Amino acid sequence: MSILVSAKTRVICQGITGAAGAFHTKGCLDYGTKMVGGVTPGKGGTKDANGLPVFDTVRQAVDATGADATMIFVPPAFAADAIMEAADAAIVTIVAITEYIPVMDMVGVKAYLKEKPKSVLIGPNCPGIITVGECKIGIMPGYIHTAPKDAKSGKKVGIISRSGTLTYEAVWQCSMRGIGQTTCVGIGGDPVKGLNFIELLDLFAKDSQTDAIIVIGEIGGTDEEAAAAFVQKNVKKPVVAFIAGRTAPPGRRMGHAGAIISGGEGTAESKIAALKAANIAVADSPATIGQTMAKALGLGE
Repeated sequence: MSILVSAKTRVICQGITGAAGAFHTKGCLDYGTKMVGGVTPGKGGTKDANGLPVFDTVRQAVDATGADATMIFVPPAFAADAIMEAADAAIVTIVAITEYIPVMDMVGVKAYLKEKPKSVLIGPNCPGIITVGECKIGIMPGYIHTAPKDAKSGKKVGIISRSGTLTYEAVWQCSMRGIGQTTCVGIGGDPVKGLNFIELLDLFAKDSQTDAIIVIGEIGGTDEEAAAAFVQKNVKKPVVAFIAGRTAPPGRRMGHAGAIISGGEGTAESKIAALKAANIAVADSPATIGQTMAKALGLGE
């Protein structure tokens, strides 16, 4: 099994003729993703460098290709409209890679999506999602992942992360220990975003193929504390966590727009304490995420 996307997912790219959209569309195709077309207003009726059809609107693309997922590489000023257009066209999984989308634009998007319950948003400012061996949407390096069937240990984990690069680090460490991955989701580090830890923890908890879950958080906000409370009440599988930003000074943004300590809230210490109180194993360093997971799975490290 997997969550959110699978080998059957049919994907378009909004912004397919831009440099980033074109590059990553090819990367997804090379991985084996069913990329079926793209959208660039004014270029409908043409084809991209991969021979995929280009449409003027998402609705046209959906009607012609049966797409049920989209990968958004639209400039920040237009990205909110692109997300809402995708939801209007009944796209199920919307993956917004674009960074620097204004916060108020995303506030409007979140309100709009409440009226579109069939659509889920991943991102923005995220690396995307990969169901290993089946479907990659976004910028994740596919080659570091290990498909469940190739897991030498027989164990498979799901990964949820606010940090793109730390997602890759966790994946690589697990792969080096023979631990496979089912689905990996980069939720992004912006303060206003789509799916968050709790929704994804719930999906992984219900996925029969996922044996354990890795949660990678950051300073700022209270999402990790809320996730810890959810795990304590609802998740029976082993959960491993890491919190980035322990040395960040209060009031200074570190990397992501949401990674800022303010008003005495959102410190690494408060998050780690909440996670440990929920019996979640917390890695002390990004270099020990895989080791901590191996121990949680009883693999002898």
